[in-house]
Amino acid sequence: MAVYFDHRVEAPDSNGTASLLAWHSNQPLLAVGSVNPAAGGSVDVYLKQGEHVGLCHVQRSFSPSLLRWHPTRALLAVGWDTGETLILTHPHGEVTLLPPDTHASCITMLEWSFSGTRLVTGDQAGVMVMWKVDARGKLHGNHVMKQHYNKPLTHCIFKPMPPTEDMAMLARAAVSGDEDALDKFNWKKSNKGVGAFSPGSQDGLTIYASTADGCVYSVDEQGRSVCLLTVEGRVQNLFYSERRSVLAVVTDSLLLSQFSLGPEGGAQELSRVKLSRRGGPSADIVWTEGGLLITASGEQHVRLWDLEGDDNCVLSLDENLGFEKGELLNCVSYCTAKDVLAAGTNRGRVALWQMTTVTNQKGETKTQWELQTPTELEGNITQLQWGSSLHLLAVSSSGSVLILSEHVMCSHYSQQVAAVQVTPTQLSLSYFSTDTQLTLRTDTHIRAVQVGKDTVTVWDGRCVTVYETSGPALRHTGSFQCDSVALAVYEENIYTVEPNRVQVRTPQGTVKQLLVFSEAEGSPVLLSVGGSYLAVGTDTTHVRVFDLSRREAKPLCNAKNMAELIPELGALRSVKCNANGNQLSMLVTQINGRPDHRVYFYDVEMDRVSHFDFFTGRPLSGLPSPDDTQRTPGKEVELAGRYPTSQFWDETEPRLFICESALVNSEFHHDKQSQTMNKVDILVVTFFVTQEHGLLLQDTQPKPPTLQSLLALDTPYYYYTCKLLFQRGGVFLPHPGEKDTDKELDHSAPLAVPVSHHMVVRRPLRDFVGLESCDKQTRDAMLNFSFYLTIGDMDEAFKAIKLIKSEAVWENMAQMCVKSRRLDVAHVCLGNMGNARAARALREAKKEPELEARTAILATQLGMLEEAEQLLRSCGRFDLLNKFYQAAGKWQQAVETAETHDRIHLRTTYYNYAQHLEATADKTLALAYYERSDTHRFEVPRMLMEDIVSLEIYINKMKDKSLFKWWGHYLESQSDMESALRYYDYAQDYLSQVRVHCYLRNIQKASEIANSTGNRAASYHVARQYESQEMISQSVHFYTRAQAYNNAIRLCKENNMDEQLMNLALLSNPEDMMDTACYYEEKGVHMDRAVMLYHKAGHVSKALELAFATEQFGALQLIAEDLNENSDPVLLARCSDFFIKHAQYQKAVELLVAAKKYPEALQLCLDQNLTITEDIAESMTVSRGSTHLLEAERKELLEQIADCCMRQGNYHLATKKYTQAGKKTKAMRALLKSGDTEKIVFFAGVSRQKDIYVLAANYLQSLDWRKDPEIMKNIIGFYTKGRALDLLAGFYEACAQVEIDDYQNYEKALGALTEACKCLSKAKSRSEGDTEERLTELTQRTTLIRRFIQARRLYEEDPSGAVQECESLLEEPDLDPAVRVGDVFGFLIEHHCQQGSLQKAWARVEELKRLYPTVNMSVYVSPHSLEILQSAGVRLNLAETTHTHRDTDGTYTHSDGEDEDEVEEDENLNN
Repeated sequence: MAVYFDHRVEAPDSNGTASLLAWHSNQPLLAVGSVNPAAGGSVDVYLKQGEHVGLCHVQRSFSPSLLRWHPTRALLAVGWDTGETLILTHPHGEVTLLPPDTHASCITMLEWSFSGTRLVTGDQAGVMVMWKVDARGKLHGNHVMKQHYNKPLTHCIFKPMPPTEDMAMLARAAVSGDEDALDKFNWKKSNKGVGAFSPGSQDGLTIYASTADGCVYSVDEQGRSVCLLTVEGRVQNLFYSERRSVLAVVTDSLLLSQFSLGPEGGAQELSRVKLSRRGGPSADIVWTEGGLLITASGEQHVRLWDLEGDDNCVLSLDENLGFEKGELLNCVSYCTAKDVLAAGTNRGRVALWQMTTVTNQKGETKTQWELQTPTELEGNITQLQWGSSLHLLAVSSSGSVLILSEHVMCSHYSQQVAAVQVTPTQLSLSYFSTDTQLTLRTDTHIRAVQVGKDTVTVWDGRCVTVYETSGPALRHTGSFQCDSVALAVYEENIYTVEPNRVQVRTPQGTVKQLLVFSEAEGSPVLLSVGGSYLAVGTDTTHVRVFDLSRREAKPLCNAKNMAELIPELGALRSVKCNANGNQLSMLVTQINGRPDHRVYFYDVEMDRVSHFDFFTGRPLSGLPSPDDTQRTPGKEVELAGRYPTSQFWDETEPRLFICESALVNSEFHHDKQSQTMNKVDILVVTFFVTQEHGLLLQDTQPKPPTLQSLLALDTPYYYYTCKLLFQRGGVFLPHPGEKDTDKELDHSAPLAVPVSHHMVVRRPLRDFVGLESCDKQTRDAMLNFSFYLTIGDMDEAFKAIKLIKSEAVWENMAQMCVKSRRLDVAHVCLGNMGNARAARALREAKKEPELEARTAILATQLGMLEEAEQLLRSCGRFDLLNKFYQAAGKWQQAVETAETHDRIHLRTTYYNYAQHLEATADKTLALAYYERSDTHRFEVPRMLMEDIVSLEIYINKMKDKSLFKWWGHYLESQSDMESALRYYDYAQDYLSQVRVHCYLRNIQKASEIANSTGNRAASYHVARQYESQEMISQSVHFYTRAQAYNNAIRLCKENNMDEQLMNLALLSNPEDMMDTACYYEEKGVHMDRAVMLYHKAGHVSKALELAFATEQFGALQLIAEDLNENSDPVLLARCSDFFIKHAQYQKAVELLVAAKKYPEALQLCLDQNLTITEDIAESMTVSRGSTHLLEAERKELLEQIADCCMRQGNYHLATKKYTQAGKKTKAMRALLKSGDTEKIVFFAGVSRQKDIYVLAANYLQSLDWRKDPEIMKNIIGFYTKGRALDLLAGFYEACAQVEIDDYQNYEKALGALTEACKCLSKAKSRSEGDTEERLTELTQRTTLIRRFIQARRLYEEDPSGAVQECESLLEEPDLDPAVRVGDVFGFLIEHHCQQGSLQKAWARVEELKRLYPTVNMSVYVSPHSLEILQSAGVRLNLAETTHTHRDTDGTYTHSDGEDEDEVEEDENLNN
C-alpha cells in the first residue's frame, strides 16, 4: 500500500500567499508564484522535498500572472501583471528580460512551442508576440511575429504537424547547430506537463489563439492571422485532437463546442454541450492526451467528457472512505503516467481516482475509476498539479504549498516479529511468539524498517536508528547518519551500501567490515537476508551470496553476472536467497523498463538459471512437475497473463518459495479474455525448488481481498499486511466496503485500530489447516508429505505422514488429492477420516467418464466448492455444474449455465427454481419461471388456488386454452354452468360443452356443436345420449362421426339396418368386417357382401371358399389380384385352374409361378404362345441354394426358359438365362442373333472362353470392320485369345487385300500378309493338313508383293531396272491376286508417259485392255497421264467401274460392284 509524504516548501518569509504553481515536465523543479500585499509578488523555485533554490528568486512590486517551464530545459518563463516578461534560468538564477516596450498590460498568454525554440506571449490589450529563444534562454534578435487584436487574449496552443522532412537530414542539420532543424527534429519532446495535446512532428508553427469575445484565430510564423470560428462567451481553454482534426473550445460558462478543421483552414461546428450549471474563471479544466475533458467547478463531483467516444460520467466522493458530507471539489490534475486523477476539496483532502480498464464477457473494454484513500491536509485546497519525472503532486492549500511524494509503506518480518508502517511516522510491531503488539513513533518519515528478535531498525533516507524491546516498550540504543539505498539487519550487524561495497556496521554505526565489489561487479543496490546468508544485487546485474554465520561475512560464491544468463535483462528489482543460501530468486526489469513476467532462480552450487514464466503459466527450464500431464488447461490459463510483484523464501524451509503475481494488461490477456474473465487480480503462487527436481508448482490461491499484500512465508503460515484507511483522528481497518469472513477481521464497520490489534494477519498453508500449532517434527513431516505429493511419489508421501493420527491431516490430504486428481489416495483419506458419506459419493462417482467430474464430486463432499465449480467448468460438465449451483442455492448461476451450456436441462432448471421461489413465498417470480418451464398450466393453478381472484386474473391474462379448460372445470364444480360454458368455448373444449348441454337437457344444441365441429369425443357423447333415448338413426349417425364404428354396427345389426351395415363395416377394423361377414353369411343374404368383407378382413381362403361355393367369378377376379407367393399353394393352384378354365392364361401363369410350379407355368406359356416377359422370367428364376429345387433342376429350368425366349425372339433375355444356367456358348449364340455388337464384345470379354471368342470374332468380321479400327482390333484380339490362328491368318489376308484393292497400299498389305504367315506358322506346329499349302501360297504372294514394292522404290534411282522388274512380274503366272496386274501396267504406263514414249505407253494400254476389256484405266493411271494420252488421240472408256478377280484356272474375270456385293453377301451367309 502507498501513502503520500508531504513536504512543505521552504518559502522565504517575505513571500505571501501562493497563487501560481508550475512543475517542470521532466526535472523535479516546482515554480511557485506568490503575492504579498505589502511586498508585492515573487517567483521561487523548489526541489522535490521543498528545498528552496536561493538563486532562483525573483521579486517585483507587482504580481506574477503566468508561469511556464521550457519543455526540456530548466528555463522558466514568467509573466507579470504589468506586462513584464522574463526568462529565469535554473540553478544559476540568471534572468533574461523581454524588451520592455512589448507589452503594457497584464500577461494573459504564455506558451512554449513543442521543441522550446519559440515562446508566444500575449496580454490584456490584445498584443501577441512570438520570440525565438536559444538553449541558454537568450533571445535571438527581435520578435519573430507580432499581432494586434485590440481585445484581451485568453489562451493559445500550438498545432502539431505530421512529419514530412527526411529525418536523417534533419538530424545532421540539428547536430551542425541549425536551430530550425533542431526545432523540427525534437518534436517528440513535448511539454507533457501541460497535458493539453499530443505533439506533432515539428513546429509548423500554426497557433490557435482565443480572445475574450469568443473568437479563435489561426496564426502562422509569418504573421498571417485568420479568424477560424466564434463562440458565445469568453474562451477559457482550447484543445486540438490531432487524430480527428477537431478543435475543442470551452468558455467561462463551461460551454463545450467542437469544430472540425478542414485542410483549407475552415471550421465546421460538430457539437455544442453545457458541461456544468456552475462556471466562471474559477472552474478548473484539464485535458488528457486521450481526448478526455475533466472539470471541477466547486461541486460535489468531478465531470468527465470523452470527446473521442462521445461519452460522459461523473465521479463522486465516498463518505465510507473518510470524506465528509457536502465536501466540494475545487481543482483537478491528471497524471498520464500513473493514470491517476487527483482532486482537491474545500476540507483539505486530496481525492485520488485510479483509472482501470476492464473487459466484459463480450470482449468490450470499459474504463472504471476506483476511488482511493484520501490524503489528509489542512485548509482549502485551491490548486493541484502533477509534474516531473518523479510524478510529484504540488498542492496549494490556504496559501501554503506542499509537495506530495508517493511512498510504498514499508514492512518487514523476521523471527516471529512483523513491522508494518501505518503512517509516515508510525510503525505497528507484532510479536507473534508472545502475541503482543507495540507501536513505534518517530520524528521523521520512515522509508525502511528491519526487525529482529529483539531489535527494530528504521531508516528515513539519511539516518539509521536502532531500537530494542524493553518489556512492553522500545528504547533507543543507537543511531548514525547513513546515505544508503539499501538496508539489511542480521543479529547485531547492520548492512548498508555505498559505491562498490557493503558496510557491516554495529548498531552505533561503527564499520566492522567491508564487502568490496569490483568496478565490473558494480555497486550494491539490493540487500536481503535469508537464514544466515546475505544476498546482494548490484547495479550491473551481478549477484553474490555471503555466509553470515561466522564472526565475519564470508563470500559463498563469486559474483555472477546475470546479464550473461538472462536475455534482455535491464536491472534487478529484487534478490532473495533461501535459508541454505544455495538458491537465489530474482525479479528483474527488462531493457525497455518493463517488469519481466518471469521469476528467475539461480542455483549457486550448480551455477545454472531456471525460471517460471507467468505470462504463459509454465516453467521453461528445470524439470517439469510430474502432474503436468494431469494439469488442466484451466490451471495454466489461471496462471497465465501475469507478472510477479513480490517474492519470499520460507524462513526455515530452503525448498519452499512463494511469490505474488498480478494481471497484466497485454495482448495475451486480451486474446484470452473469454478464459480470464473470472481471474483474480492478485494470485499467490507457491513452489518447491530443488536441485533434483527443479521447479515444482505446489499451490496457488487468490490473495484475500481485505488484505493488502504478502509479507512473508514462515511455515505453517502465510503472513499478510492488512489494508488500512487513513482518516483524521486515526487509522482504520479493514478496508470499507469489503467483507472479511476471517475471525481476525470480523468487523461490521470500520473501527479505530486499537494499540493491541495486529496489522499482520496469518493464514495457514493449505497443508497445515488444522495443524497450526504442530511441533517441528510434524511440520517437517507435513512438508515432506507435500513435497512428495507434488512430485507424484505417493508412497513416500504416505511414509511421511503415516505416524500422524490427526483427522485434520487426512482431511488436508484429501483436499490435496483434489488438487492432484489422485482419487485412489482420496479413498484412503476418507476412510481414515471416517467420512462414510463422502466415500459413498466418491464410489458412485466412478460412473462419470471425466476425471475432473469425479474429482469435483470429491471436492463438493469436502466443502471445496470453488474448486468443484472450476473442475466442472473445465471439463465441460455443465449438467453437473447446473445441479451443483442448484444444490448450493446459486440459482442465478444455475439459470445462466442452463441457458448458455446445458439447454437440455433448461426447463427442469426453470421448474426447480420456480419451486424454490414458491417455497420462499416469491410467487410473482415463481409464476414467471413456471411459465418458462412450460408447467404453468397445472402448477400455477395449484399455487394460486387459495387466491381465486388472482388466479382468475392470471387465466384471463394468459388466454391459454388449457387454463381456460381448467377454469371451466372449476366453475362447473361450483355449479356456474353458464360461465363454465363460456370458458369451455374459449378453450374450444367441445366435449365439455356437449356434456354440459346434455346435462342441461339441451341435446339439440349439443348435436349442433358436434356436427359443426366434427369433434369425435363430442359426437360420441351425443351418440350415447341418443342411444339412451332409443333414437337409433341419430345415434348411428353420431357414432359414425365419432368413428366408433363397432357401436354403430352393433346398433345396425340389432335393428336390421343392413343397408348401412356394409358401409360401416368397410370403414371399421378387420374384426368388425369379419363379424359383419358372418352376420351376412348366417342370414344367407347379400353373399357378395360377405365375400367382399372376408376379403377386406384378410381371410382370403374363406372369401375364396365362399366365392367358389356361390360361383361369384367377379369376386374371384378381385381376390386373385391380391394373391402372392406367400399365399397357400393349394389355394393358388385352385385359382390358376379356375383362370385356365376361363382362358385367362396370363393370370394363371402368375399364380402358377407364385405357387412355385415353374414347369407347368412354362409349359402353359409354350402351349398358349404367351410372351415371356422379363418379370415372368425373373419370377420363375429360382435363386441359387434354394431348397425348392436342386441345382441341376434349377439350371434345367433356366435353360428351358432361355429356349422359350429364343423361340419368341427375345435374345437378350435368352442370353441372360443361358448365362445363369451356365450355358455360355448358347448365350453367345443368342446374343449373336440379337446383333448387339457392344454387348457381344462385352460378353466375350467377360466369358473368357475360346469358342466364344471365335464366335464373337466371326460375327465382327461380318460388320464393316474396314471403317472401324476398334472392330478390327477386337477381331484380332478375340482370334488371338481364342487360339484360332488359322482364322486370324485369314483375317490378315483379307486386310491385305483391302489395302491393295481400296488403297493400293502394298506396304501395309505386305505387313498384314507377314502377320498371316506368322499365324499360319504357329498353326502349323499344332496341326498339319492344308496349313502347309496355305503357308506356301502366302509366302509366294508375299514374295511377289515385296518385288513390286522394291521395283517402285528402285524407280527413283534406276528407272530402267524398275521397269525390267515390273515386266518380269507380268510374266509371273500367279501375279494376281498378290499384285494387281493393272497396278503393274499402270506403273509402266506412267513411266512411258513421263519419258515421252507415248507409243509404248499406248501399247501397254492396249495390252491391258486386251487382257481386261472393261477395265477402268483411271483406277491404275493418273489423270495427268490420261490427259496426255487423250491429247494424242487415244480413246479410253472411263464410264464403267470394274473389279478384277482371278479364277481358279488362272484367268481373270470382271464383274461390276453389284455382283460383287451379292457374292460378298453370299459369303457372309456361308460364314
